[in-house]
Amino acid sequence: MKKVTWLIWLLAGLIFAGSASAYTKEEVEKRGHLRCGVSPLTPGFSSLDADGRWTGLDVDICRAVAAAVLGDANKVEYLPLAENEAFTALLSEEVDLLSRHSTWTFARDSGLAVHFAGISYYDGQGFLVASKLAARRALDLKKVRICSPVGAASEQNLIDYLASNQIEYQLVPYDTLDLAVKGFEGDGCEVLSMQQSQLFGLRLGLANPERASILPDLISKEPLGPVVRQGDDAWLNIVKWSLYVMINGEEIGLSSQQVDKAKSSSRLDVRRLCGLEGPGGKGLGLKDDWAWQVIRQVGNYGEVFDRNFGPNSAVKVDRGLNNLWSKGGLQYAPPFR
Repeated sequence: MKKVTWLIWLLAGLIFAGSASAYTKEEVEKRGHLRCGVSPLTPGFSSLDADGRWTGLDVDICRAVAAAVLGDANKVEYLPLAENEAFTALLSEEVDLLSRHSTWTFARDSGLAVHFAGISYYDGQGFLVASKLAARRALDLKKVRICSPVGAASEQNLIDYLASNQIEYQLVPYDTLDLAVKGFEGDGCEVLSMQQSQLFGLRLGLANPERASILPDLISKEPLGPVVRQGDDAWLNIVKWSLYVMINGEEIGLSSQQVDKAKSSSRLDVRRLCGLEGPGGKGLGLKDDWAWQVIRQVGNYGEVFDRNFGPNSAVKVDRGLNNLWSKGGLQYAPPFR
């Protein structure tokens, strides 16, 4: 099944690579809103709040791009996509941008007609296990059943890890992540394995979260980020720099709370982000204050992370590798100059 799914993605890439619009920005402006592919229900990344509004880190990346291009972060249409249909939707131009915690891998980079536009979250694959297993580490797992969504990128990591450590297992396939979670709750398996950041949110959504625990082990590198079609470098630059602006904003201490006063600052780095110095938006075909709009309407990267993963969020994930490079993390953006 995994091979069939990969062939579908590969064929979609070959079919749509030549027809992908080289004018995505113009299409978005003409339509009046951005179409953004997100995951159906992943707390911290993309989920609906009590008022029916989309929230999460991936959602905020969509909002940042809309703020940059349209001047309004709310002009976004969100299309929830399962993992096995996400890249096909992007390549067939159903969405302008894929922002659904997609892992940047060699196979995707070289085998699909897509570009990853930066890394928005450094993650790793982990394990959610039924407490009845009494497992404290992944190596404690023995003869387990594992629920796995069809086409999930995590599947091969899991198979490699279990085989190399001679752990007996049975893979139980499900068409979607939601069905895999229901299988886990319904005793169809004892283990779920995917990006650890997802597992924190999934555990919260269980009917009895105390009956499941997240193991500390990480078995892979999972650099996550937004994805665009090949053939439109201008759009790639817009999406990439919408993310980089948020990271640069945190680096220089410019937040959404301070941005209205920032235009009177004498600091060159602040004035560049406000569009008062430097090239502004000319190289991207945007207004000079596009970066200022991103910070004002969405916030810097630190604000976005805290809002969706911080101590006051439902998920409560330590920032870890997603801290700035100057604070012991890996988040780093090219200079805005």
